[in-house]
Amino acid sequence: MNIYSLRVQIIDKNWTCCIMYDRNVPFNELPFLPPPEVVNNDSEILLKLVSASRALATMNAIVLRLPNPSMLINTIALHEAITSTAIENIFTTEDELYKAISADESQIKTEPSVKEVLRYREALWAGFAHLKSSTNIDLEMMINVFQEIKNTSAGIRPPQALVVIKRGQSEFRSGEIIYTPPRGEGVVESYLANLLEFMQDDVKYNVDPLLKMCIAHYQFEAIHPFQDGNGRTGRIINLLYLVNKEMLSLPVLYLSKYIIVHKDDYYYNLGAVTQRGAWKNWILFMLDAIEQTSNLTNQLVNEIIDQMEKTLIHGKQKIKWYGKELNEAIFSQPYNKPKSIGEITGKSSRTTLTKYMDELVNAGILTPKKDGKEVYYLNDDLIRILEG
Repeated sequence: MNIYSLRVQIIDKNWTCCIMYDRNVPFNELPFLPPPEVVNNDSEILLKLVSASRALATMNAIVLRLPNPSMLINTIALHEAITSTAIENIFTTEDELYKAISADESQIKTEPSVKEVLRYREALWAGFAHLKSSTNIDLEMMINVFQEIKNTSAGIRPPQALVVIKRGQSEFRSGEIIYTPPRGEGVVESYLANLLEFMQDDVKYNVDPLLKMCIAHYQFEAIHPFQDGNGRTGRIINLLYLVNKEMLSLPVLYLSKYIIVHKDDYYYNLGAVTQRGAWKNWILFMLDAIEQTSNLTNQLVNEIIDQMEKTLIHGKQKIKWYGKELNEAIFSQPYNKPKSIGEITGKSSRTTLTKYMDELVNAGILTPKKDGKEVYYLNDDLIRILEG
């Protein structure tokens, strides 16, 4: 008998028994949080928690070494956005994206996939801004992040919406239903209230923030509160939660890259919690994602800092008007336009800006690239680091 044809009654919606369910029926027996106490006391989880926490703290300290740490949100968030949308099979190229973010908003005429990526980054910024006026992750923030991602005014999915999760078109048995989230009048709202209480109340739920993030991420994806965009919304909430708990100063943890490299394991471990209550492997997977991603981000930031310092020295030697502020601006995004250089230098004359751009090109700091009537100036050193 296929295990998915079985259904087990869960007493009091806790995690005290093995869970087997029919994938075609709404999973309204999804247990409320918290998961079993054993999750907090498992020696292997606690050991991994220590190494992940240490790596995250080191990364946070290194990010703050940047002369303008917030500029890293533009670079890291850009690639986080590219990869997070790719997890949902929405693909774009770095080249398309770099051109889009370098253009004035009124000039942006991009493919839908590029707009999806740009909206992800804007949603991250919107959520980060929300934290400045709120002491906790709340329902308003979740909805706002979702609305930014999907460019919609919709909110929590209505009870009659027949939302299901299916295999992708490129997968074996494409189109097959693999999960049906909870559904019904007030059901999703009830689960979200429990999730938010778990995330917000550190007295009632005295759980390490990293463990809470791992647990909450599963629960959010299992609730699947929106019609679409739940994966991207959930990954942004992960970052914002760590910022809220002061484990990150800026939302720059590039988790999506790890997830897409280990995409099969990610979905397998998500499903194992649903099917068998197998929390341990899911938490170990997520903690490893945090640790490995933190180490990679450390390397990335160090490479950017080193390259910025070398470029500043080189620029001052070659160009008399080159300075620290201009250097930071050139490293704030991979593609630059004369207008942005003019804003930094205080020059608006086309003749002067043309001369300045030529000097930057001749010094090997930027490389021109023509796209129709537009000319973009590439920071090849930054692109090499970001795409390495």
